[in-house]
Amino acid sequence: MSEKHAIPYENATQDAVDHLIQPWPSAGSIGAESRGMLGAGEGVYVHDEKGRKLIDGPAGMWCTNVGHRNEALADVLKEQAMELSYNSPWYTTNEPSAELARRIAGHAPGDLDHVFFTTGGSTAVESALRFVQFYNNVRGLEAKKKIICREGGYHGSTYLSASLNGSQRSRNWMDFADEMMIRLSCPDPFRRPRDMSLEDFGDQLVAEFADAVRAHGPENIAAFIGEPIMASGGVIVPPDGYFQAIRDICTENDILFIVDEVVTGFGRLGHVFASEACFDVVPDIITFAKGVTSGYFPLGGMVVSDRLLANLRTSNHPEAMYAHGLTYSSHPIGCAVALKNLDILEEDLLEYTRGITPYFHEKMKALEELELVGEVRGMGLMACIECVADRESHNPIRLDTEVGNRIDKHCQELGLLVRPLVHMCVMSPPLVITRDQIDSMAGILHEGISRTMRDLRQEGIWQG
Repeated sequence: MSEKHAIPYENATQDAVDHLIQPWPSAGSIGAESRGMLGAGEGVYVHDEKGRKLIDGPAGMWCTNVGHRNEALADVLKEQAMELSYNSPWYTTNEPSAELARRIAGHAPGDLDHVFFTTGGSTAVESALRFVQFYNNVRGLEAKKKIICREGGYHGSTYLSASLNGSQRSRNWMDFADEMMIRLSCPDPFRRPRDMSLEDFGDQLVAEFADAVRAHGPENIAAFIGEPIMASGGVIVPPDGYFQAIRDICTENDILFIVDEVVTGFGRLGHVFASEACFDVVPDIITFAKGVTSGYFPLGGMVVSDRLLANLRTSNHPEAMYAHGLTYSSHPIGCAVALKNLDILEEDLLEYTRGITPYFHEKMKALEELELVGEVRGMGLMACIECVADRESHNPIRLDTEVGNRIDKHCQELGLLVRPLVHMCVMSPPLVITRDQIDSMAGILHEGISRTMRDLRQEGIWQG
């Protein structure tokens, strides 16, 4: 690591302990902890406080799609800041936001032609839910407010977006708008009943959805929201035909179909949007963030169907106001960076991602030879290595809060950052990763899991 990119790690670590509140802290350490300190990155690599060069396995948090230290994006940040650093979206418009809206609309499926920009994924989902409420109020359907979501899903940290989340760990100590939510089963094929076929499992999920619509009444249900692939839930890919069937039920019952592409959008699956390209559905609303700027600037948004906007414009309430907006909506720097990021994706990176995906999954899937690994699954440049106590019952190890962390610790010693999720490890590397770097990632994961297996045996936690 060059002197230019070095940071005074000791001071920074102490400053964090003394003054920084980390995201998602435990009460016992809130405001008194430092997490692994990073000082520099380039391409698929980051450097930590110990001077180690690590492959960035999670691409930050599913977002550093074009890689670290991309000079073109850095130049645009400076150029736009020197041109126009900010404008109020309440009464002015900037050119980058208008152009970016046009280009995003060009990639969105169906008639999703209008874009509202936010500051990230949570505010994108929050904006979509607020829009759904507004839409039904203007149409005189004030009772139509419930949202169908799923166990295992993750949609954000603002009040309404967090209320959708299906992880019990995130729900134990916080308050939520639970009265608005209808929560259905997680569409995880790995956890289906052992004697059930994948087709029957898909049919069961769709039947559960249809039953929920009947039980609560379509007149009370505003929308369904789902990630095409449940990212933080463990890279869960639903059965074939699942989304098309749910989309049909939504259409029949005037229920809006929202696809949360905060993770899957902007290249992660080899397309700008995956809804139609990978799952053959055209939503009413798509939410996005993360990869739209490759993490170089906080930006998110929602793409909305023209049909919904036309219904509002022709309603009996032209005075009705969608009283929702953000100081940093349509931020000129964020939109300028997103435009250049989109240039890079369109030029050849989307095609490159689709081409290297089979090799990535071949190498990840080979980890199933390890006894601790129950399943490796995924799509595009997303994969999850799920560890189990035994392959017959598929039970996760009940020291599961440690297993992923143990693997991550070993892998960092060997040169790889892992995203540990309880008993799972998630990999979503920058899209620019090469075959040789995938080989290194797979080799480190194999050794890191092997060392964890040895530790668990020696400590009497697991014998395999």
